[in-house]
Amino acid sequence: MTSSPETALNVQDLEVTYSDASGVVHALHDINFSLKTNEFVSLIGPSGSGKSTLLRVLAGLVPPTKGHFQFSHDHTRVGLVFQNANLMPWRRVIDNITLPLELEDLPQETIRKRAQELINLVGLKGFEQTYPRDLSGGMAQRVSLARSLMQDPDVLLLDEPFGSLDALTRETMGDELLHIWQARRKTVLMVTHSISEAIYLSDRVLVLSPRPGNIKCDLTVDLPRPRTPEMHYSSEFSYLAQRMRENLRDNGFMHPQS
Repeated sequence: MTSSPETALNVQDLEVTYSDASGVVHALHDINFSLKTNEFVSLIGPSGSGKSTLLRVLAGLVPPTKGHFQFSHDHTRVGLVFQNANLMPWRRVIDNITLPLELEDLPQETIRKRAQELINLVGLKGFEQTYPRDLSGGMAQRVSLARSLMQDPDVLLLDEPFGSLDALTRETMGDELLHIWQARRKTVLMVTHSISEAIYLSDRVLVLSPRPGNIKCDLTVDLPRPRTPEMHYSSEFSYLAQRMRENLRDNGFMHPQS
């Protein structure tokens, strides 16, 4: 499989089967898609359809049973952000963010400077010395996102990063993520259960079927950028949301709450 200069990732004929307490689980079946460089793509589907499993495969944490995937170059750096921030409670904000680079042979001044730039980018200036226990859920996820950006990843994998947040915080974090994406221009693949979030943030949305997960729809989101909150009320946005709901229903499961 070859990659064009504009392609950040190719996935071909990928399948994942594993065993758990209930027996053999066929999680993913015949997954085929590609991501363009700097493209923002969302992955949506029912619980148990293999969305998180797919991200873990691409992050190198789970081996595929069949098929393969290829990044644009052999040394592609991949960042992964989970739904839970998973911060070290005994480390302050800035020390959680610098963690990925502490084992690299870089001057401390360089590491701290990069961390401060990211702190400013994600809106945490003034909280550098704060412990995780004193952060709100949204602030903790900002720390997690900044930590994932410390190694300047080429591809950023987001596993429902705002799923545990309340609706208002989630909306704010969506706008913050767009701001960060505009500033850093990463290739992003994000798992979400929210139709409106997927449309608002993405260039494309991939719809997965129930287990074993298979891509049933690749929807192009042709809303102009930069995106603004007012777009949620546009006829174009409503049309895209309706198309996605119809596709989700046609594939045999109730659509997620949007």
